[in-house]
Amino acid sequence: MKQNLLSVLDLSVVDLERLMADAARLKTERAEGCCPPLLAGRSLGMIFEKPSTRTRVSFEVGMFELGGHALHLNQGDMQLRRGEAIADTARVLSRYVSAVMIRAYSHATIEEFAAHSTVPVINGLSDLEHPCQILADIFTIRERFGRTDGLVAAWIGDGNNVCNSLVLSAGMTGMEVRIATPTAYAPDPAIIERGRAEGGQIVCARTPEEAVEEADVIFTDTWVSMGSEGEEQARREAFVGYCIDDRLVARATDRAIVMHCLPAHRGEEITDAVLDGPRSAVWDEAENRLHVQKAVLMNLLATFDERTFQQMLE
Repeated sequence: MKQNLLSVLDLSVVDLERLMADAARLKTERAEGCCPPLLAGRSLGMIFEKPSTRTRVSFEVGMFELGGHALHLNQGDMQLRRGEAIADTARVLSRYVSAVMIRAYSHATIEEFAAHSTVPVINGLSDLEHPCQILADIFTIRERFGRTDGLVAAWIGDGNNVCNSLVLSAGMTGMEVRIATPTAYAPDPAIIERGRAEGGQIVCARTPEEAVEEADVIFTDTWVSMGSEGEEQARREAFVGYCIDDRLVARATDRAIVMHCLPAHRGEEITDAVLDGPRSAVWDEAENRLHVQKAVLMNLLATFDERTFQQMLE
């Protein structure tokens, strides 16, 4: 693996397979009551510009179960609030912790931090991508279908950060990705182009119905992401017809599953009947954030250790 996980494209196919295998093993070990302290003595700094439930808890519990320690660093409680340069914070934290996870409004913030950090940096969510979420999604799909290659995944709703990561991962997973969004909320054409350049089969559908026709996986997310609250009314009006309901799910295959990264706004982008129904993989998807992120931490720190050892030999 590379030193950092800022984008899903920081992973190769080999990296992805290793993460999926490690996550499966870690999930089994946890179910059996066995959590080897593989990261004993290690610490993870977690910087949050945005509120978090699943990202914070899964990383914090993951580090604890691996024998390490996680520190919750609210930006408002740090010197960043008083104008300390991101680069300076990165240099200092690199001397204290083994790795840093950042959940930021701007992807540029995470890139700047990583450029000045000497320890691994993980993108816990930015306006551009959410690689940790899509890795958990891929793991969940593989649990349900035994594979991703040849499946059809439909994204319905806002062309946001999770959508971007899904598009960019299509070449690695072998899934056909169909996207249905209102025109004003479509993914950046550069993301679509990059996804296709990476070997992904990306289809921009005209309607949600067209996207979910015979699909195996249906994705959605909130229509109003953090930072877009001022657009709430306009977004709700634009997304009329994009709610995942029983009518829409009926157009997918009989084995289709529905995914949502949460938090869900019930009755808006998804109905109660679907979210709590037999097609929903949402709760497994949420749990799998923990197992996959433990695998990410293990692999990033192992790569970092190996690179550091080689530098010492040189």
